[in-house]
Amino acid sequence: MITGIKGTRFRRAAAVTVTTGAVLAAGAFGAAPAGAVTTPTIAAAGGYVMNNGTAKTLYTKAADTKRSTGSTTKIMTAKVVLAQPNLNLDAKVTIQKAYSDYVVANNASQAHLIVGDKVTVRQLLYGLMLPSGCDAAYALADKFGSGTTRAARVKSFIGKMNSTARSLGMTNTKFDSFDGIGNGSNYSTPRDLTKLASSAMKSTTFKTVVKTKSYTAKTVTKTGSTRTMAAWPNTNTLLSSYSGAIGVKTGSGPEAKYCLVFAATRNGKTIIGTVLASTSINQRATDATKLLNYGFAR
Repeated sequence: MITGIKGTRFRRAAAVTVTTGAVLAAGAFGAAPAGAVTTPTIAAAGGYVMNNGTAKTLYTKAADTKRSTGSTTKIMTAKVVLAQPNLNLDAKVTIQKAYSDYVVANNASQAHLIVGDKVTVRQLLYGLMLPSGCDAAYALADKFGSGTTRAARVKSFIGKMNSTARSLGMTNTKFDSFDGIGNGSNYSTPRDLTKLASSAMKSTTFKTVVKTKSYTAKTVTKTGSTRTMAAWPNTNTLLSSYSGAIGVKTGSGPEAKYCLVFAATRNGKTIIGTVLASTSINQRATDATKLLNYGFAR
């Protein structure tokens, strides 16, 4: 990639030298040709961007290299839930101690769900996608998997995640967890995750959830009273920093480093993409901003 960029710059420089007289006369020495856009440099190890309307590829960097995805996995968790037949978003799920124990044991990001509370599927989706709650992910996998034991239901749900990935043509993806806390075989690529996000964004519920900056759930306690939860802020800072941002999901972890699946719409044009293994929370947002700007300029 770097060699190609340098080569392009060299050729542009040569072209400018040949036409120096004309360019000087125009008072624009050193300017890039009209319509040319410089390919951005990002810190992330992998990246991919496409025009969501045309599916045209606009940028690639190790776009098909398999990497740990962190909580960007939860895009698939949400997609599988939303694809359930006769889904009732207002159906209530009782929070189990197992979900709470799981996030504590793994020191995982959580929605701080209270054991015994009844939480709707819709609220769980917000708890999944905004604060990246692994407890919400567990609750959804337990609810929508099949089997007589919790372990069987979770295994069934992850199976649905993988079958959905195959149906979407995500050929370099495998899930072995419902939340991104993998067991050694949870990976995807920038291209595959962008493909997944593009598909997920066709759901109006998914779109509404992932563009929400903050959400406050009112759950039902064991005694039947209403509990107002602390607000869940969205971990995707682009929603506040980038004009037109509409999603999608952050991810991080020791192996995944800092990931972001992002999307924005301007003047009726939607650009969607992914950066994997960036160097910090701020840098993944900077990388995504560069790629969005590049996508809109193309």
